[in-house]
Amino acid sequence: MEIKIQPMGTYQTNCYIITIDNKDIIVDPGVNATQWVISHTQNPVAILNTHGHFDHVWSNRDLQNELKIPLYIPKDDAFMLQDDPFGQGTPTSKPDVLVDGDGEFNIEGIKVKYRHFPGHTPGNSIIEIEDIWLSGDFLFDGSIGRWDFPYSSGEDMIKSLQKAMKIEKDFTLYPGHGISTTLKKEQRVIPQWIEYVKHTL
Repeated sequence: MEIKIQPMGTYQTNCYIITIDNKDIIVDPGVNATQWVISHTQNPVAILNTHGHFDHVWSNRDLQNELKIPLYIPKDDAFMLQDDPFGQGTPTSKPDVLVDGDGEFNIEGIKVKYRHFPGHTPGNSIIEIEDIWLSGDFLFDGSIGRWDFPYSSGEDMIKSLQKAMKIEKDFTLYPGHGISTTLKKEQRVIPQWIEYVKHTL
């Protein structure tokens, strides 16, 4: 597996290209990601969104038009691709696959698992490929995603953090912003975050 990372736009949102067996999976193509993705892929097979926030999906439509590959997004966030709920002028895009909760997919021979961790958004998910998690805006190095946005939920965030605590296997985490970390490392601080979120409700 080869992993390419490029922070995009004002929020430095990490766009990822995961290459396995000479096949490229694009994850969270944010603002102005199109040319970088095109110049760093040889055989793109899918675009995956961890959630629907504009800084993670901005270049969906351009890449769909250029590459003619399917777009996957959690079902509960699909409305954000059409409605531009934050008024950012996000180019609209139409998903080809709506992921309902936890789901597993075989994309050109690559096993891809979505794990649903709502809270930051209704559909917020991590994407699991082999021993890595593309954790979007759920888990960061020493931190978690915000739960005070429109369509966010502190109650759901607590449940998702509790769910993450029960996972025994370790994964390398590649988040939507910032540097990589591991699930075991974050499990050491998640209980503190659970208590913190509780106090904000």
